[in-house]
Amino acid sequence: MKKTTRLLPLFFFLLAFSARMIPGPRTIDDSYITFRYARNILAGEGFVYNPGEAVLGTTTPLYTLIMVAMGAVSGGTQAPFPELAMLVNALADGLTAVLLYLMGKHFNLTLAGIGAALAWSVASHSVTFAIGGLETSLVVLLLVGMSYYYLTNRVTLAAFLASLALLTRPDTILLVGLIALDHFIRVLKKQQKLYGYDVVALVLLPLIWYGFATWQFGSPIPHSVQAKMGAYLLKPEEGLIRLLQHYATPFMADRWFGAAFAVGSGLLLYPFLYLVGARSFFKHDSRSLVIMLYPWLYLLVFAIANPLIFRWYLTPPLPFLFIGILAGAQAFFSSVFALPKFHLPRFLQTGLLILLVALIPFVNLLWNWTLHPDHGPDRPAPGMAWFELELLYQKAAQIVQPFLTADTTLAAGDVGVLGYFTQARILDTVGLNSPEALSYYPLDEKYYVTNYAVAPDLIIDQQPDLVVLMEVYGRLGLFQDPRFIEQYDLLALIPTDIYGSEGMLIYIHK
Repeated sequence: MKKTTRLLPLFFFLLAFSARMIPGPRTIDDSYITFRYARNILAGEGFVYNPGEAVLGTTTPLYTLIMVAMGAVSGGTQAPFPELAMLVNALADGLTAVLLYLMGKHFNLTLAGIGAALAWSVASHSVTFAIGGLETSLVVLLLVGMSYYYLTNRVTLAAFLASLALLTRPDTILLVGLIALDHFIRVLKKQQKLYGYDVVALVLLPLIWYGFATWQFGSPIPHSVQAKMGAYLLKPEEGLIRLLQHYATPFMADRWFGAAFAVGSGLLLYPFLYLVGARSFFKHDSRSLVIMLYPWLYLLVFAIANPLIFRWYLTPPLPFLFIGILAGAQAFFSSVFALPKFHLPRFLQTGLLILLVALIPFVNLLWNWTLHPDHGPDRPAPGMAWFELELLYQKAAQIVQPFLTADTTLAAGDVGVLGYFTQARILDTVGLNSPEALSYYPLDEKYYVTNYAVAPDLIIDQQPDLVVLMEVYGRLGLFQDPRFIEQYDLLALIPTDIYGSEGMLIYIHK
């Protein structure tokens, strides 16, 4: 039995790793932005998106540098970045699954750790963005690793992982800040000692990067953060609603019971179980308090900031929700089964706990996979792993290729695929990589059909050679502007109804 238990971490690692390698790369548009930065670094152009333009359009410098390192030993500028990213993410998620299991053991709630490891291994919000090439898997590994090592009093290692987290994505400051505050309070209370090497482990690498970013780009804050705040039009409650829907369906039970019932019941059931789990954690180790607060601080901050909630924004709190909820389920049902009136045999109690805490969540999440996706490789994959839009942009890249020269500027609202496959100079109409776009936003609401619309004056003033846009982005503005109609010809229309569009439109300057 002990030998079998010792093999569990390996099993969880291999399960999570395999669940990412089986679907194959289904790369998301934003990932290609990171890949282009990495390729430009390898080409000697520097940390730039468009050569010669010092703009920090990525929020993940560490992940970019990992792609550089992987690319350097795998073909240089011709490296297969989507496959390399998937490999890195599969390794990261495998380690996260192991850490969740170990975290459950730390709290003497091993079954909850098993359930969380199984859930994370196949969860759509985990697998989709791993195979999608985003930095999400690395972010989660660093957050969970930092938490586990802080709980086990390995402060220096936790601080080092925290420093890496800060270099992987800015929002990691939420958990890093909570843990740092908790440790500082314990130092003030003489419960812990503050060592210089712990401080160095936490701040050295971020100081180096932010110093370089300030020198290179003029600010340590990624340009893309500012751009997203201006370009998207959102209702004030939109972020909160999306987050509540997510927190109410961590195991995606809406597929079985319908969205309304799943969300309504989930908003009652899961916070209750999470509270029970957090209480059990706190009784065992008071340091767990700030870690269990993290998902709710994340919800609060993102609800107030109200950015456009991309699907991958929903992933970082998920492993903490998994282990908190499942720990609550284990503690609650263990107490219920122990009541005299139940008189359940021991083996039946154990079987029911395994079913409720580990098997049902795992099977339910696995049920959200599809054996034969309707696009991309014919391999099993989460239904959420949708990248049809990226495939259309690859077609657009092929269409414009004959018209590209060394001086061509291509304007687009989604720039990842086009920038990666054409290598043209990109005018990013959202402004993530093009600071000249910022002054054109926010845009008058009359131009919006969906949450994004292209500013007509941006195209007219900048005069790009090619414009590739979903029709819905310019329906009420750019495509009705007589100046644009006079200056540009329709080169191609790729049929699609994504986002309610009447195709993907490719225009060329007359």
